[in-house]
Amino acid sequence: MKKKTRRRPYAEQRPQDLGGGVWSVPVPIPGNPLGYTLVYAVESPRGPVLVDAGWNHPDAWEALSGGLASLGLDVSEVAGVVVTHFHPDHAGLAGQVRDASGAWIAMHESDAALVRLMIEYAASEQDGFQSDMLRRAGADPSEVRDVMGTRPTPPAAPDRELRDGDLVDLQGRKLRAVHTPGHTPGHICLHLEDADRLFTGDHVLPDITPHIGIYPYDRDDIDPLGDFMESLDRVGELVPLELDAIEALPAHEWIFPDVAARAAEIRHHHEEKLDRLRALLAQRPEPLTIWEVAAMMTWNRPWDDLAPMLKGMAAGEAAAHLRALEARGQVRRVSGVDPVRFQALDS
Repeated sequence: MKKKTRRRPYAEQRPQDLGGGVWSVPVPIPGNPLGYTLVYAVESPRGPVLVDAGWNHPDAWEALSGGLASLGLDVSEVAGVVVTHFHPDHAGLAGQVRDASGAWIAMHESDAALVRLMIEYAASEQDGFQSDMLRRAGADPSEVRDVMGTRPTPPAAPDRELRDGDLVDLQGRKLRAVHTPGHTPGHICLHLEDADRLFTGDHVLPDITPHIGIYPYDRDDIDPLGDFMESLDRVGELVPLELDAIEALPAHEWIFPDVAARAAEIRHHHEEKLDRLRALLAQRPEPLTIWEVAAMMTWNRPWDDLAPMLKGMAAGEAAAHLRALEARGQVRRVSGVDPVRFQALDS
């Protein structure tokens, strides 16, 4: 079993020169157990290019701008921000960096489309979408009210869109986008090919695993967990033949030496989770709602102790695992019922 490494709190983090024209700046996420996002800066003749930007909060902005300054970098000289995915702890400050420096913002086209959709949607439309999604999953009315909370402001829309294999505008370096969907549809890792380093965003983290969910929960036209596991295999194949490993520079926790080994561990974790879920469903003769399945699964604390928002995320993850089993022909969704229900198929 992998030995656990103690996650250092934000107060113990410091900006670092990682060598080879790469720096890291820890940026706090207020009120979040993750603690911080590691924002990276990559040297460029036109000014540094940031990988992610951190949460949109005054304390985070002070940490980002001050951290860059402590490394001899000026936020007003940032040339660009490439966002690994649209979540607020990664994209939140990108707009403020652009305002301060005139930098471009780039992200994968799939996440860019989601950002535009979030900007266009009125709050009332989002509330109606979320409440109906929760009801169809089997949450009772009181749970629907509890789960629905405030949402962060959408991130700034990007100026540039990336596709798999595109090189980021980084003069003198080779920083290539690697599409790794799962955590979000447009999540990307960034391979610094001239240094054999991989900025992994949330795709591969050293100790925890990223949230993989389906929204709305009952979609049957996508398989984000299947996509995620294929993406894990893909990053494991990036290691050149002449090397044993590629160093991973993740957005949370700490830098670690072997992205392929950790990707294989995460894949194994999800395979075991799918096996357990299939066995649980096989023990129940009646079809179950997504909410009932989520309550049966193992989380980092008992279901009844989860905060309402975390129950909503757990249901999204349960839905993704059910969808993966459905895609493999191991469970079926019952047609013509509301809320949607799933049942194990005979082996």
